[in-house]
Amino acid sequence: MARFNPEPPYTHGTAPRTGILVTNLGTPDAPTAPAVRRYLKQFLSDPRVVEIPKPVWWLILNGIILNVRPKKSAAKYASIWTSEGSPLKVHSAKQALKLQGFLHAEGMGVPVELGMRYANPGIAEGLDKLKAQGCDHIIVLPLYPQYAASTTASTHDAIASWASKTRNLPGLTFVRHFHDQPGYIAALAASVREHWVREGGPPDVLVMSFHGLPRYTLDKGDPYHCECLKSGRMLAESLGLAPAQYRVTFQSRFGKAEWLKPYTAATLEQLGAAKTKRIDVVCPGFPADCLETLEEIAMEGKETFVHAGGGKFTYIPCLNERDDWIHALVDLVKPHLSAAARPPAHEVGLKLQAQRARALGAGS
Repeated sequence: MARFNPEPPYTHGTAPRTGILVTNLGTPDAPTAPAVRRYLKQFLSDPRVVEIPKPVWWLILNGIILNVRPKKSAAKYASIWTSEGSPLKVHSAKQALKLQGFLHAEGMGVPVELGMRYANPGIAEGLDKLKAQGCDHIIVLPLYPQYAASTTASTHDAIASWASKTRNLPGLTFVRHFHDQPGYIAALAASVREHWVREGGPPDVLVMSFHGLPRYTLDKGDPYHCECLKSGRMLAESLGLAPAQYRVTFQSRFGKAEWLKPYTAATLEQLGAAKTKRIDVVCPGFPADCLETLEEIAMEGKETFVHAGGGKFTYIPCLNERDDWIHALVDLVKPHLSAAARPPAHEVGLKLQAQRARALGAGS
């Protein structure tokens, strides 16, 4: 069996070319129990995600979780699934395509591919596509604003696995985080302000809900909690909010262990019990809408708040394909694009047109 994946013979004098791999977590291929089970097995088998001794976790995962959770999760996925597919995958693909278009408009014909850490299309598939287009340098852009070992570092692990099977390695630049990047914060603030204009003004409380992690990740040196707090503070400052006007919370707790606090669900219940007239909820750590935002927050979160006695609950969508957000991504990758490695825009123009045509044909 070959140690390395096959590659075409090396060609002398090839011009340098840089490509970009946009990555995200992943999603089931369909809102069905078998598809969700495959996805969860891959996701929850990653030791970066669950730091429990492997023999113990194997029994819990295969004996309990994968027999109980897929059916329940599939129903939740079905409630937010679209005609184009999973919202996370659809938005991530459109973000990658739009990033390539914006770079193209600035004269940089940089190919951009999408790779999901779990499920399809995979990270290795995306890297292979970029290499096939002659890229000898690849910028890896995980769409995780705040660094976490369970997301950002796990992406690095997948790249390292691909690299271990690759003979002619491209240069690799890894974007670690962008939790305090001005363009990212500005896009979030603009999104919130536009929502407030539509709603006739700001709410009594703005809840900024980030994905949660077990408390031990903070104790063991993960910077995620601090970076979430900084993003929240910067967003609040951009919006001119006083401390009493916003909350930074953490959602998606799983299991009985202590997770990062305060919990989003508990905060929504408390605000509801206090008869708060109106709250808005935004999820700054999710650049693309997904199960955790559309079902857990917009549906379950609203029910929790209203059932506890609260008034109006509105969810502010993720950045998705906003122009200011894509411009922020352009600013994020530009410093890593050397002039020598930027192919002329016309070299990828036909490919970009074909991708846009396919996207339009799919109803985008």
